Amino acid sequence: MHRPLDEVLASGEPNFPFCICWANENWSRRWDGRESDVLIAQEHSDTDDLAFVKQLERLLLDRRYIRIRGRPLLLVYRIELLPDPARTAEIWREYCRNSGIGELFLASVQSFGSVNDPTRFGFDAAVEFPPHERAVLLEPQPRMCNSNFTGVVYDYRATAEKFMRRPLPPYAFFRTVMPSWDNTARRQNKSDIFVNSTPEAYGRWLAHLVEQTRWLRAPGERVVFVNAWNEWAEGNHLEPDQRHGHDYLEATRHALGAMRPVSLGHESERSASSGGIAILSDS
Repeated sequence: MHRPLDEVLASGEPNFPFCICWANENWSRRWDGRESDVLIAQEHSDTDDLAFVKQLERLLLDRRYIRIRGRPLLLVYRIELLPDPARTAEIWREYCRNSGIGELFLASVQSFGSVNDPTRFGFDAAVEFPPHERAVLLEPQPRMCNSNFTGVVYDYRATAEKFMRRPLPPYAFFRTVMPSWDNTARRQNKSDIFVNSTPEAYGRWLAHLVEQTRWLRAPGERVVFVNAWNEWAEGNHLEPDQRHGHDYLEATRHALGAMRPVSLGHESERSASSGGIAILSDS
């Protein structure tokens, strides 16, 4: 499990920014639907929290590691599974200060109904995670050839519109876009499928978030996430495929072209940061 990151550190390649999102769940047989079949349980304690951040030290100090206002960015996928998130944050911050890493920038991912305001638990920001919370059903539901299908079909474009129109919270909040979604490979007859997804619809969603982030986030914290780079088991990937080729990557490049310095009306305010994309990966 550690080999990819170990090789990234040892080789210095690929030479582009990265950060860690901790999927702090039990390791189970989710790939074949037996979610209760736990291979390795995720235990939480002060000792484990300290061991975890120590294990990340080399990564956090890497020159490529993504930083928000100069602080290493560390994401937690399911903050609600931590027995005491504030205590965990305190342990991590204290170790990083004392070890020379400096201040962390901690962000919680808004997935599976996780807490909304992360600042109550000592975290700095939240990251939205479509399609969680705002998926829009396709109406009417289509008739399926597979009589065993008990899943749900959603409308990608309506979901994108709902995410784009969502009211922004009062705490620091990073936006996320997804290219598509169909987890039949993982869930079989109980899958969630999004129809009407195209590179063009994705590009429109991403361009909207890029423009919003450009105007509302301060220099040094202009980051937009994409879920995901290679979630092949969920039909959710930017990597080229036989159907769309490089179209999703081209749509990403086109949307980022709008993220450029802008004039805010005062000469001293015209050097806005250009910002960037953080890609969530399954590897």
